[in-house]
Amino acid sequence: MAQLNCIVVTHERTALDESADFVALPLYDGEIGIAPSHSPMIGRLGYGEMRIRAGGVVKRFYLDGGFVQVIGNVVSVLTNRAVPADSLDAAAAAEQLEAANKKPSNTP
Repeated sequence: MAQLNCIVVTHERTALDESADFVALPLYDGEIGIAPSHSPMIGRLGYGEMRIRAGGVVKRFYLDGGFVQVIGNVVSVLTNRAVPADSLDAAAAAEQLEAANKKPSNTP
């Protein structure tokens, strides 16, 4: 069966470069699934979860916006941040949300 080559690049580094059976990405207006032989496309990414399935194993990443390009069986993702889901800290995220909620929501 054909496979995809998924490449994820941030400002600082190449976060991921590996083969996959299927890739799901958060677009700014929904979610898209990409399988081998997908039509060529360019899309604007939203914020959320990217899932990469390879050999029955699913890897999850948090994406911070950006763009995706699909050409042939290559999925190129350009994003501000790509954080593996297993390295996210729920307590730290809750603390950051609480601090953000305490800030004024508008300016004079």
